[in-house]
Amino acid sequence: MRWFNAPLAEPTNAERIRTILTAADSMTVVTDEGRTEVSRLGGTGGTEHIHLHPAPADGGPESPGSVPATLEFTDIAPTPVRDRVRARVLLAGRLLPPGEHRGSDGSRCMEFGRAVLDRAGERTPVGLWELMEAESDPLATCEAGMLTHMTDDHGDLVELLLRLTRPRDPAAVRRALPLAMDRYGITLRLEYAEGHEDARLAFPTPVKDPDQAGERVRALLESARGRSARGRSLRDSFRDS
Repeated sequence: MRWFNAPLAEPTNAERIRTILTAADSMTVVTDEGRTEVSRLGGTGGTEHIHLHPAPADGGPESPGSVPATLEFTDIAPTPVRDRVRARVLLAGRLLPPGEHRGSDGSRCMEFGRAVLDRAGERTPVGLWELMEAESDPLATCEAGMLTHMTDDHGDLVELLLRLTRPRDPAAVRRALPLAMDRYGITLRLEYAEGHEDARLAFPTPVKDPDQAGERVRALLESARGRSARGRSLRDSFRDS
């Protein structure tokens, strides 16, 4: 990913995982018996259905009735960009039987082994305590609606944000769409005849509440308008000289 304006903070890998779990509406449960698609999480995310806790210490006995399992989550861009898979999360461990093995919130319990974030071809392991201490992004459950609204109803604003980027070949950009939004900024996907690149734009300050997202986007739009006005003024001065 290339950076197109001032450096900005990014979510940590643990925060990305928590955000994906919070926003997930489906998951795949993989056991020795096969793969089971769970496609109705009710909009409550994976964290409301699976309760993670430490596995027994090395050499400790396994919980009776538990089975090795991997939970797979796929983070898909809500907009029709090229290559819509943004990341994948794997949670590996032992799934405990239903009944007495449930969290206090009714979720199924899983003895946690490891988590892996697969993003942009790079796989990164994340430990349980790091995952538990991380917070999901405040825009986790509303990001999709915000991005699709921008794409469907305000395509002109996306074109305006494009002025803040520095594409490798501006004349060759065929389409630009919002790819992602988090507390720190918004990412545009710039598509070419062959391939694409991502442009990440920083918010002036991080979003702490979803209600602040509109204000942050408007600040970027004002910056884009200001850059366009400065460009016109410079061109006019050259013509007059």
